[in-house]
Amino acid sequence: MSARSTADLLLLSPDFTSNPYPVYADLRAKAPVHRVRTPDGVELYLVVGHDACRAAFTDPRLSRDWRHSGPDIESTVGVQKDDPALAHMLMSDPPDHTRLRRLVAREFTPRRIEALAPRIQELTDELLDAMTAKAGTAGKAGKAPGEERRADLIDSLAFPLPMTVICELLGVPELDRESFRGWSNEMVARTSVEAEMAAYAQMPVYLAELIDAKRTAPGDDLLSAMIHAVDEGGDRLSPDELIGMCVLLLIAGHETTVNLIGNGMRALFAHPGQLDLLRSDLSLIDGAIEEMLRYDGPVETSTERLAAEDVELGGVLIPKGSAVLIAIADADRDPARFEDADGFDIRRDARGHIAFGHGLHYCLGAPLARLEGRIALRSLLERCPDIAADADEGTLEWMPGMLIRGVRKLPVRW
Repeated sequence: MSARSTADLLLLSPDFTSNPYPVYADLRAKAPVHRVRTPDGVELYLVVGHDACRAAFTDPRLSRDWRHSGPDIESTVGVQKDDPALAHMLMSDPPDHTRLRRLVAREFTPRRIEALAPRIQELTDELLDAMTAKAGTAGKAGKAPGEERRADLIDSLAFPLPMTVICELLGVPELDRESFRGWSNEMVARTSVEAEMAAYAQMPVYLAELIDAKRTAPGDDLLSAMIHAVDEGGDRLSPDELIGMCVLLLIAGHETTVNLIGNGMRALFAHPGQLDLLRSDLSLIDGAIEEMLRYDGPVETSTERLAAEDVELGGVLIPKGSAVLIAIADADRDPARFEDADGFDIRRDARGHIAFGHGLHYCLGAPLARLEGRIALRSLLERCPDIAADADEGTLEWMPGMLIRGVRKLPVRW
């Protein structure tokens, strides 16, 4: 059958952006696929439920290659098809995806990622030193011992840690990182079409200049390695592909961890028993990270797929040319897959969640995000064991859109 009507997500719940889970659950109870209108006013097909989402991720008829097989996308993503910022593996299907991923995967082996642990710990310690020192000197003079201190956890730790790590990994100069924050925010959660288009215009220009400089004077960094990477068949990344891969790695390399840390701490604050449990036994941190990813992960939905032909999924016909979103957030709250799916339990076996996607486009940087999250949260709870939320959940400002799930600021006190 075809989807009979369009469900307006904001009409179903005006609180959809801050809490989409009840809406997803209601849709899932009716069918695995629905035609919906997003908060941005875009009409597309939404896949819900764990089994249907996993199937959608691996269905070759749902293409990521908008650049070559899709209709004009300017109205959807605000950029031209030939923009080099889109020339990366997340916007491609096999065989292009296969060759692009192969050329960079060697830099993201578990062994290479684990070797970053000492530097990530060092950066975390420096950021927590700065956060606690700044908080300790803020406010009135003569602060009494034991008086509460305050900070924004996003600005103090969750953002600068992964941004510094990915910039150091790629070889992006220190002074340019604030620009990247602005560009990245617009690309994943635009404040306006104009601002998004400006980000897509400005980031590739800067990266092209950086690539030229690295080509002339290569360093011990990932960008230099990608420029000179050649596979066994003599293949290498084209100039546009280098830019596109840099854009992808810079954005995916920090946005996921920012919101893993932020959403993870929000979940702990909302479940004080779980926070007490983790504080008392930090050996539970690995399982806690997986449960944070499952319960309220940093990526709410997939990037858009394109139905390359008529696709029947879960008994619903998705017409050729339709845009399709996969609701990762709902898949990981599906009670058919996880018992007490709306509960938060850091001792749960959360394996099987799809917070990092599934199939060909499974996140290449997942081990790095897990490592950063593990070090950051463990260190935070060791340094500030009595940390607590310093703002009501209802007052927090959420990232717009349905791609990245997280808050712009997270006030804390200890």
